Amino acid sequence: MGMATTATTASITSVTIEVADPETAHRFHTALGVDTHIRLRASEAHSTGFRGFTLALTVSRPATVDSFLSAAVDAGATVLKPATKSLWGYGGVVQAPDGTIWKVATSAKKDTGPATREIDEIVLLLGVEDVKASKQFYVGRGLTVARSFGGKYAEFASDESSPVKLALYKRRGLAKDLGVPADGTGSHRIVLGSTVGPFTDPDGFAWEAATSLTPAPSTASAQS
Repeated sequence: MGMATTATTASITSVTIEVADPETAHRFHTALGVDTHIRLRASEAHSTGFRGFTLALTVSRPATVDSFLSAAVDAGATVLKPATKSLWGYGGVVQAPDGTIWKVATSAKKDTGPATREIDEIVLLLGVEDVKASKQFYVGRGLTVARSFGGKYAEFASDESSPVKLALYKRRGLAKDLGVPADGTGSHRIVLGSTVGPFTDPDGFAWEAATSLTPAPSTASAQS
């Protein structure tokens, strides 16, 4: 067992997006290269407007940002913010056919090589009403704060097995950053698995107990 048994800190074990059409969503996730990181589940839960979160892909250089964004658009995504340079780097925002908002960005200003299909990090940004209160809530659930900026932003430590890194941002600020109105009602359409679930956070984001991916029926029946 060795070092791996330091599972005292809570961590995200899975991220599941609830979609009306899993087949189309799976095609999109495969095109974007996130199908091994993000799970899908069929759901018709009522949801309107901004769902209060975004999944952000951090990549190594601008050419890679462009290649991910064009793959997303080819797979049916709508551009919310075309890729542009900013003070912190280069990035753009798209909305998947299922309604999920994806951001792709790099801190690099220049290309030091050709585009790759590598994702350095996936960050799940939750838009919350009160960053400090939500941060305390998560700390109370066993998550460790990696860095935070007052009431504006907080990021939690993640371990190697976590498919994403969790961060909190003010809901209105996040909507503005993504180029969408902040209003939204109904289901967030995202469920997080963790070593400390189930619970629901102050903004209504649902967490469930960690589960391993169930094997396909064919392999299960072969053993009986």
